[in-house]
Amino acid sequence: MPRYWLMKSEPSEVSIDDLASAAGQVLPWTGVRNYQARNFMRDEMRVGDGVLFYHSSCAEPGVALTAQTRGAPSTDPVAVLATLRQWKNEFR
Repeated sequence: MPRYWLMKSEPSEVSIDDLASAAGQVLPWTGVRNYQARNFMRDEMRVGDGVLFYHSSCAEPGVALTAQTRGAPSTDPVAVLATLRQWKNEFR
């Protein structure tokens, strides 16, 4: 049985139009702040798993399209920078 993951995005951040115009129709998924979501992405997602791409905070929230994961997990540079900023502020 194939696995599907619900991936939520605000249309103003990453939209289906952004995906359609991206090279190879592939975009990295960055800026994940929730540790449990990050761990699922890192430990459980596999290349070829199904994705339900969900738009929220818009006129018609809901699943905008279905897709597939295309690459192995990698370090999220957006999350790393956020963590470094947080540490810097804590140790001032």
